Amino acid sequence: MSQPLDTSHLWMPFTANRQFKARPRMLVAASGMYYTSDDGRQILDGTAGLWCVNAGHGHPKITEAIQKQAAAMDYAPLFQIGHPLAFEAATALAGIAPTGLNRVFFCNDGSEGVDTALKIALAYHRIRGDAGRTRLIGRERAYHGVGFGGIAVGGIAGNRKQFGPGLAADHLRHPLDIAKNAYSRGLPLHGAEMADELEQRLLALHDPSTVAAVIVEPLQGSTGVILPPQGYLEKLRAICDKHGILLIFDEVITGFGRLGTAFGADFFGVQPDMIVCAKALTNAAVPMGAVIVHEKIHETFMQMAPADSIELFHGYTYSGHPLAAAAAIATLDVYREEQLFQRAAGMAPYFEDAAHSLKGLPFVKDVRNLGLVAGVELEGIAGKPGARAYELFTKAFWEKGLLTRVTADILALSPPLIINKAQVDEMFGSIADILKGMK
Repeated sequence: MSQPLDTSHLWMPFTANRQFKARPRMLVAASGMYYTSDDGRQILDGTAGLWCVNAGHGHPKITEAIQKQAAAMDYAPLFQIGHPLAFEAATALAGIAPTGLNRVFFCNDGSEGVDTALKIALAYHRIRGDAGRTRLIGRERAYHGVGFGGIAVGGIAGNRKQFGPGLAADHLRHPLDIAKNAYSRGLPLHGAEMADELEQRLLALHDPSTVAAVIVEPLQGSTGVILPPQGYLEKLRAICDKHGILLIFDEVITGFGRLGTAFGADFFGVQPDMIVCAKALTNAAVPMGAVIVHEKIHETFMQMAPADSIELFHGYTYSGHPLAAAAAIATLDVYREEQLFQRAAGMAPYFEDAAHSLKGLPFVKDVRNLGLVAGVELEGIAGKPGARAYELFTKAFWEKGLLTRVTADILALSPPLIINKAQVDEMFGSIADILKGMK
């Protein structure tokens, strides 16, 4: 007889630990679109793990690449020495990035990627002789990871209120306006003018010459699927260009096919100066993140730094880790060979219709979607923020065999790109059944 699992020693991230440990939800295996729970049930993955398993679980090509590399060489550093797979992975990633974004700095996840991009932005202006640019601008309800840089530009108060002041940062308002844009199918029609406050309010307040970079998620995912209104990102790009400010896209969620294109930058037709990516870069099989930098920024470091000196004093022990590099190369091959980005684009209209079929059901306040992402906002319970969405989440897991993601009273759905129509129907049908039975 096996011993009961001891859950006391693990401090779980972003989890109500006491609540979870009273009735643990345990996953023990995964394949394709499904997890297996510890009680043997199949759990349909409605969130691609945590927005990251875009090619489905346990893809044999990715698994084989990791196993092969582990047997050949488990680790090699990138400090003053290299290994071929890191360079091959960078070349493969640059090969699908927007034109000009072709220099890659590897890290371990999105949090490190954001901090890396912010440091590159600050150092870029300094090495150009413009050291007064030290301010960073993010956005309300933005999630940029949990490093001190990321929580400074992020717009989630709970992520930073325990940790004191961080970097000098200010924030744009988020563009969610349910009153004007409820039940938008794709990009909202109203609100592009909200980008103007970057110039009219923040730059007027701080002086453009003090601002190093603006960082935004093309689509704000973690705080409830907040979509940019039509023309909004184009306005941000134009304002940044006007004032010599770098524009960084945090594409940890939107990268690698989530919107039916390699990156959100491609979907929106707006080119940033840097892209932060992670999650689906390796199909989440091995932790890895990256900052894809425009060649003009990289060349400035190469030209301005003294000869034979380190151009950027930054890096991680596991930057370009051999196993992660092998996983990234295999994952990018899978995306291309199986045409998963195109598959996601083709599935998006069906997914959209299924998401909006929830309109009119009990407690549904709004539905918004783009690509293979949907957010379902629920009417909250007075005095109990998040309780209704959490009830739906737990009922989905225990009663319907469905994994969802909740933030406050918003349900977020982002399945692997391999999802089929029957699984889309299963996912939204299960949610509809639960909503009809909730009180």
